[in-house]
Amino acid sequence: MSSAAAFSHAPLLPLGEDLTEYRLVSDEGVDVVNGPGGRRFLTVEPAVLTQLTAEAMHDIAHYLRPAHLTQLRSIIDDPAASPNDRFVATDLLRNANIAAGGVLPMCQDTGTAIVMGKRGRHVLTDGLDEEAIARGVYEAYTRLNLRYSQLAPITMWDERNTGTNLPAQIELYAEDPGGHPDAYKFLFMAKGGGSANKSFLYQETKALLNPTRMMQFLEEKLRLIGTAACPPYHLAVVIGGTSGEHALKTAKLASAKYLDTLPTSGSMLAHGFRDVELEAEVLELTRQFGIGAQFGGRYFCHDVRVVRLPRHGASCPVAIAVSCSADRQAVAKITPSGVWLEKLETDPARFLPDVTDETLETDAVVKIDLNRPMDEIRAELSRYPVKTRLSLTGPLVVARDIAHAKIAELLDNGGQMPQYLRDHAVYYAGPAKTPEGYASGSFGPTTAGRMDAYVEKFQAAGGSMVMLAKGNRSRGVTEACHRHGGFYLGSIGGPAARLAQDCIRHVEVLEYPELGMEAVWKIEVEDFPAFIVVDDKGNDFFAEVTKPVLTVGRR
Repeated sequence: MSSAAAFSHAPLLPLGEDLTEYRLVSDEGVDVVNGPGGRRFLTVEPAVLTQLTAEAMHDIAHYLRPAHLTQLRSIIDDPAASPNDRFVATDLLRNANIAAGGVLPMCQDTGTAIVMGKRGRHVLTDGLDEEAIARGVYEAYTRLNLRYSQLAPITMWDERNTGTNLPAQIELYAEDPGGHPDAYKFLFMAKGGGSANKSFLYQETKALLNPTRMMQFLEEKLRLIGTAACPPYHLAVVIGGTSGEHALKTAKLASAKYLDTLPTSGSMLAHGFRDVELEAEVLELTRQFGIGAQFGGRYFCHDVRVVRLPRHGASCPVAIAVSCSADRQAVAKITPSGVWLEKLETDPARFLPDVTDETLETDAVVKIDLNRPMDEIRAELSRYPVKTRLSLTGPLVVARDIAHAKIAELLDNGGQMPQYLRDHAVYYAGPAKTPEGYASGSFGPTTAGRMDAYVEKFQAAGGSMVMLAKGNRSRGVTEACHRHGGFYLGSIGGPAARLAQDCIRHVEVLEYPELGMEAVWKIEVEDFPAFIVVDDKGNDFFAEVTKPVLTVGRR
């Protein structure tokens, strides 16, 4: 065997200069004190961590980064974008403008709170940092109009909502962030279930590491993401990793733009780097899918980050993650000069174009009156092809995971399909808290695929004949709709605040009030936007965009 190489070291993920624009949150609760050996230490009171966390969770629920809003506007201005691309982008910008008012959060799924901190060796706290940060999460979620989504396992099979959105995922590291021993730096994220469920790990081999096979692999796997996580996406792909879990962690960080300052080439120090050439090629690949910003077009992704990591010779993990249209993250820092939080955009209205809805459409919007009998509604929908844009007005029933499970159990025990699911279209959703003076809290659609297993049973019993949600469905749903004369309508994933303010007029509980946001609701909507995705003839819009487009390898 050859002699060992000389010792050398580099961080696995070496970051460059921090160019973030920050705003001052406070200069209280931090102090600099003298220590042994002439060293100076930054002291941080627990209340500072709580205040910073609460402020960060507020901001990322209501504001977006200017760069993200710029990308939405660029879709509207792109002549190659489809009308559906432009319609979705405009609706998301309108939603951002409403959310920035600080009352309605941008998405009804206000997420799991995730906090990563890096504490320099000259930063002193009371040692209970995790508790102080968790208190900040608690204060934000209980004070604001956010949703409690965290379930405590009581037994292996029984769960209860914690009623606070705790626990948070908090990870704290002892290292000098950016080489500064007297700094404490953070990444705050709110990760909804839709985008969290679109994190994937694949255990591959050396055979993947050639241009042709890599692009074929990525085309196959990226299509599987679908639209349930509310595109356009910020997509991250990580090739390699010292472990599968490190690859997944890196993909999540990359999707949040946290790793943008990585080097763009590798070295024998074996650090990670960004492959910007492959990023551009993968982005162009996604442009060709035809999926677009949910209902056809080019904008499946805003951008792509590809990170190459070192690997064990017998392993080649590949991780894929997305940040969705609710692109919720912010960085922060505590330094001797004070407590600083990333400056997000508080005036998103400046990104809205001076256009009317008519300029965004090539076809007329079909108005559907939901006050009519279900047979008449289905007959009207049957006249139009998939991808037809609709405007819904009238009553909807809202039911999602737990309610579906209860109704399925009722049918299994010989009970009857509830009349409300026979008479009305069903909207898969769960609202955030209702602010005073509003009919509803933020109330966007949830992922349709989670209810796929119930469709055949429910439609055979006369219910769920028209379904409304986000994302693609399984082949079994298309077959059930063909067999029973049903429809699946796609709602735009993302603009929950706009739907609450502009489209939802009344909300009441029909059944299972003890389930909170998972109860069965009846709502009245006006001009609620939707698209025909699956019809009664066996057509599925998403089936049209699943065929491979890649015929050549990477150039």
